[in-house]
Amino acid sequence: MNPTDRARMQATASRTALPDDEASLVAAAKSGDLRSFETLVHRYEGRIYRLTYNITQNREDAEDSTQEAFLKAYQHLQGFQGESRFYTWLVRIAVNEALMKLRRRRPQEVSLDESIQTADDLVPREIEDWGPKPDERFEQSELQGILARSIAQLDPAYRIVFQLRDIEELSTEETAQLLGLSIPAVKSRLLRARLKLRQSLDRFFRGGARSELQGSEL
Repeated sequence: MNPTDRARMQATASRTALPDDEASLVAAAKSGDLRSFETLVHRYEGRIYRLTYNITQNREDAEDSTQEAFLKAYQHLQGFQGESRFYTWLVRIAVNEALMKLRRRRPQEVSLDESIQTADDLVPREIEDWGPKPDERFEQSELQGILARSIAQLDPAYRIVFQLRDIEELSTEETAQLLGLSIPAVKSRLLRARLKLRQSLDRFFRGGARSELQGSEL
C-alpha cells in the first residue's frame, strides 16, 4: 500500500461514524430548538477545528474560524435547503472563514487562483515502495502524528485541496466551486499533493528503517 492510500485510510479511520439523525436535528434547530443545534455543534466542532487548523496552521485563527463558521451556520440556518448534507454545508462555511484568515495574514504567500498545469501535463517520477510493513515499526498514534506533520508541510494551495478531497471527501466539483478553481486545477493540485505526501512519507519510513538497521548492527 502506498503512502497516499494509507493517508486516506488513516484520515477515514480517525473520523467518528456519522449518526443518521442529522436531518432531524437540523429540522428541529430550524424550528427554534437550540439544543438540537448545540448537539450539531458538539458533534462536529472537533472535525471543523481540525479542518480550519489544517488550512490556517494557527490555533487562534482555527478557533476563530470554527466559531465564526458555527455562528454563520446558525444565522443562515433557515436558508439551508438540504440539497447537501448539513456537514458538507458547514464545511463550506468553515473553509471560507479559514481562507479569509489565511489571506489576511499572508496575502503575498497564498494564492488559490494562480495558473497551474493540468493533471495530464504532470509526469510523476517513479517512487520506491515503502518496504516491509511500516505499521509494524510504529504505533498507531505515532503514525497519525507523522501523517499530520507531513500534511502540514504541504504548500497551502495543495494542502487545502488534499484536505477537502481526501479527508473531507468533497467531490472535485464541490472543491472547485468552493475554492474558485477550475476542475483541472483541482485535479492537478490533488495529484501534486499526493505525490509530495508520498515522497515525504516514503523518505521518513525508509529513513526509519535504516536507523533501525544501524541500531541492530551496534
